[in-house]
This record gives sequence, structure tokens and C-alpha cells, in this order.
Amino acid sequence: MRRTALLATVTALVAGALAWPAARQADAAPVTFAHPGVTVSKSQLDFARTKVNAGAQPWKAAYDQMMASKYADLNRVPKPRATVECGSYSNPNNGCTDEREDAIAAYTDALAWYITRDNRYAKKSIALMDAWSAVIKEHTNSNAPLQTGWAGSSWPKAAELIKYTYTGTWANSGRFATMLRTVYLPEVINGSNSNGNWELSMMEAAVGISVFIEDRTSYDKAMAKFRTRTAAYIYLSSDGALPKTVPSQNLDTTAKIVNYWQGQSTFVTGLTQETCRDFTHTGYGISAISHIAETSRIQGEDLYGTDVGERLRQALGFQSKYQLGEAVPSWLCGGSLTLGLGPVTETGYNALHNRLGIAMTNTQKLTEQNRPSGSNNLFVAWETLTDGDNPN
Repeated sequence: MRRTALLATVTALVAGALAWPAARQADAAPVTFAHPGVTVSKSQLDFARTKVNAGAQPWKAAYDQMMASKYADLNRVPKPRATVECGSYSNPNNGCTDEREDAIAAYTDALAWYITRDNRYAKKSIALMDAWSAVIKEHTNSNAPLQTGWAGSSWPKAAELIKYTYTGTWANSGRFATMLRTVYLPEVINGSNSNGNWELSMMEAAVGISVFIEDRTSYDKAMAKFRTRTAAYIYLSSDGALPKTVPSQNLDTTAKIVNYWQGQSTFVTGLTQETCRDFTHTGYGISAISHIAETSRIQGEDLYGTDVGERLRQALGFQSKYQLGEAVPSWLCGGSLTLGLGPVTETGYNALHNRLGIAMTNTQKLTEQNRPSGSNNLFVAWETLTDGDNPN
């Protein structure tokens, strides 16, 4: 009996030891990063390009919208500066708008290059990235982490497309990578204890930058923070009586949690930490979650089938129904909501509805109503073009 018990114990220990590395690999960076691999893949881009060239909708309208925007202007003059200073509510705004919009323009030009194969757009994207990588040294003032997150979300999307699809040369790609590694990544990688949209945008930048510079350690750290923050940002009834929290924030009483959730004390599935603040900031958080999930999928780990996907689905549906005009009940945010969700539904809707086949009536209605979705001029751009009903 002793030998049998000992054998059983050894067998269990061996099984546990064998299972442990697999468990440790959850959310881990891929052994080899996929490129282009920040929010959009080559197969997604090829699908969009084929649709645009065929004149198919809504992709052609989305492409036309992008090409008519200020971001696709080949005469754009970059406005880099060594120190970008961003205070609360953009006061002061010393280079903040310039940096974000130059980053969006670089991504826009990279998309334009991919679809048109017109070298002028690739060269313009490179010129914008080179201008900033030659000059910028730091971000300062109270909004520095958020600003770095916003701009740092767009830069690697542009860089991935140019480095891995452009057939010409980009002599200063190494300098650009150094800029992301030394100026941007340190500002975002350790996260934030502010409202959830801050840390989610910061982790979007950290994940994207990690893919471009192929930094597995930073990727793992950013993904771990992302999983914790997403669970604390979107409530599911399965969480219990109160929302989950980020341990470092010390939200250890009901009163603290309610205060952090903008005074909301009734928690229902799909509610976010900032729903009762306003839908615009809520949209920032939802968008960052969808972008990170999409990057993770491209890199080999599909989070849409996990609690991340379920939280994203429920948050999209909950916010969409009120954005569409459903009456606000008295228990929700005192019976009054500040709407303005923004162009943030395409990526999550496509992944959950089109790829996984989940019915999302309200999100579908809002998404189709808002097509083609443009840019929020911060870190979201042209997602009807890249994600709209895209099976790849």
C-alpha cells in the first residue's frame, strides 16, 4: 500500500510539474514575433486592399475617408520637439496634439502605401517617424503617461507596416526603435493607478512597442498588467458583489470602490469603471482592450475566448444600447449618461461577432450606423477599413 501511495504521489507531482510550464506560458510572448503584428496583420491588410480595389463597401468609403483626411496629406510638415509637455486637460499643450497627430499620420500613410503601393506614402510615413526619432527626448507634466500611451500606440503600428511591407529602404529604423525603447516604453511599462483608460492605453503602447522591438520581457509584463486591469475595468456578475480591483490601488472597502466607479453602487454586467464619468473615456478603455486583444491574437494567443473577450463583448453591448438612445434607468449613474462613445466598436465587434459568431445586436447596429468610422484624433484610426467585417 505504501508503494502504491508513493507511486500515486510521484505520478501527481510529475503531472503537476509537466503542467506547470504550460500554465506559466499563458499570456507569454511568442517565441518568434509575427510581423506586421500590431493590431493589424498582413492577411487583414490584404483583405482590405482587395475590397478597396474592387470598389466594395464599406471598405471603399472608409479608404476614401482616410485619403481625404488631413493625415494623408503628402505636404504635411512634422512638428517634433525634444520635450512634449502635456498637462491635465491639455493645459499646457506643448507638442501634445502635434505628436499624436503626426503619429496617426505616419500610420495613415503606411496604410495608404499598403493599399495603393504608391511609394510617396511610405516615404512620407518614414519622414514623419524620422523627424520625431531625431528629436524627442522626453514627455513631461501630469498627462505625460497618457500622452505617451496615445502616441506610443500609433507609432509602432506605422513602423510595423513600413519595416515589414515596404519594398524600399528605411535607413533610420534602428533609431526609431531606440526612440520607442528609451523614450516611450519606460514611461508606460509600469502602468498607472489613475482611471482605467490610462493604464489600458499605456499597455496598448507597451504591447505594440514590445512587438516592434521584439522585447519578450516587456511584452509579458504589459500583458499581465493588461489582464489585471481589464478585469478591474469591466464588471461581470461572476465577479461577485463588487468589481475586481487592481491590488496596487488599495481599493479595499466598498466605499472606496464606489467612489472609484464614479459613485455607482449598483453593479451590472457590462458596466465599466468610467461609464458614469462619460462614454468618451469609456470608449478609450474599450478601444485599448480590443487593440491589445487583437495584437495578442496575431501573436498567437487568442484572448477573445477568455474573460477578456467576454468583458469586451458585454461592455460593447452595454454602452452601445445607451449610445443608441435607450432610456437610462434611475439606478444607473443617477439616471443620466454623458454619451460620445467614439469610433471604437469595429475591432471588438469584428472579432466577437464575425469570427466567433456571437450575436451582438446593439453593437452591430451602432457599428454599422457609424460606418465608415474615422479617427478620434488620439490613437484610433480607420478601423472600418482595417477591421470591418474582416474574416482574417
